[in-house]
Amino acid sequence: MTWDWRLGGVLLGAVFFAAVLLVKPIGVSTQFVILDAIVADVVTPDFITRTADGYTSTNAYMAKSNGKYAGNAANPLNYSFIFVLAMAAGALVSTLLKGGIGQQERRLPAVWRANFGDTPWKHYAVAFAGGFVVLYGARLAGGCTSGHMMSGMMQTSLSGYIFALGAFLAAVPTALFMYRED
Repeated sequence: MTWDWRLGGVLLGAVFFAAVLLVKPIGVSTQFVILDAIVADVVTPDFITRTADGYTSTNAYMAKSNGKYAGNAANPLNYSFIFVLAMAAGALVSTLLKGGIGQQERRLPAVWRANFGDTPWKHYAVAFAGGFVVLYGARLAGGCTSGHMMSGMMQTSLSGYIFALGAFLAAVPTALFMYRED
């Protein structure tokens, strides 16, 4: 079965619309901070503490917004955290349905193979490094592409359009560099 990108776009738009309508706008990068706080609280048990008004933390970032982030880390079974776990599970299911882990190198674009070879570890290393840079930038910007660009543009937020412009101004030259044909 071949996947039509137009159908994928319509389905993605429908999911975002349903999320905004039924729950809240989609944003993902904050949940990595929540995961870090869950781990930090396991290692340092007084990292998150319960107060009369909710939760707080010894970390100023986790304590901001009246301890909202600390509360999410103390009780991670919430919509946003489960959504991120479901994204990872969906990626795994998709990979398994397409032949499994380790079969990816056969599907790499010819231009990737020409520039970087067939070794899967290079592809995984570049994907990991790129993901790290994007996540770091997302936290630096106070939100990710799903929050700023996708949800932001859907809500006609000027910052969403500015973020999208910046993202594409960075992504297009990067893709041209990575996938250049010599």
